[in-house]
Amino acid sequence: MTCDFFKKMETTSAKNQRKDHSCRLFVGTSGYSYTDWVDAQFYPSGTKSGNMLPLYARHFSITELNYTWYQMPRAEAIERQRRKSPKNFLFTAKLTRSLTHDIDNQHWSEHARSYRDGVAPLVQAGQLVAILIQLPPSFGYTPPNRKYLANLLDALYDLPLAIEFRHVSWANDRVFAELERRRVTLVSVDEPGLKGLFPALDVVTNSDLFYVRFHGRNAKGWRSGNMQLQFDYSYSDDELNEWIENKIEPMCKQTVRGVLFFNNHVRAQAPANAHQLVILMKERGLTVA
Repeated sequence: MTCDFFKKMETTSAKNQRKDHSCRLFVGTSGYSYTDWVDAQFYPSGTKSGNMLPLYARHFSITELNYTWYQMPRAEAIERQRRKSPKNFLFTAKLTRSLTHDIDNQHWSEHARSYRDGVAPLVQAGQLVAILIQLPPSFGYTPPNRKYLANLLDALYDLPLAIEFRHVSWANDRVFAELERRRVTLVSVDEPGLKGLFPALDVVTNSDLFYVRFHGRNAKGWRSGNMQLQFDYSYSDDELNEWIENKIEPMCKQTVRGVLFFNNHVRAQAPANAHQLVILMKERGLTVA
């Protein structure tokens, strides 16, 4: 199974898309509340975490909420956070870890309902672009995992959903066809080219949205268990231009909106690369919000 095979694939919905439509692109970072971003001078000296979102929103029109993976979101807290951003500011939010990594087989459906209630303010305000279902490398393409994922998607069916697979076994036609049937977005990832990881693809399964996450290519630190090592990476212009030409532009022709996030957060490399990508995409005539 090679990336070349998937590069030649085109889903049914993609074939129906015309090249003369406009695809709007939104660029941001995976999380925004990092204390070392103050040291790196992305935020002014002395900025507290509770004051970071309004400052972040001066630079970017969207963010990916990471803390919703570590803890169940509460509607009151989400609403307070939402009110700190401009009315046209957009969010994606990670699904909580109890539904992706530490799955409670007896109570997962209750957790899904709690999560739905927690992000309701973003849904009601029209500011939620997608729920990010990030699955771990250990979540392979097995019958029990397929059954669980199908049930999870059913439980969240009326929310905009995007799935990031980490195990290569999910990179197959049957998975893509089912995601397309459900109008669930397959997340495209840039990460180290290590054995067993999901490959970088430009497969579109939802003509409403494509979703890209740039994790960095630090192969040495990827499986270190240390996030400061894992996500310590800065992209070059050549690397980003390769993504624009080979994946972002083709996906743009098949969708009406794309969101792109940088997760290489160490020393504020993520916002620097996000700005860099915006400049490069605009130079190629792409529409960046």
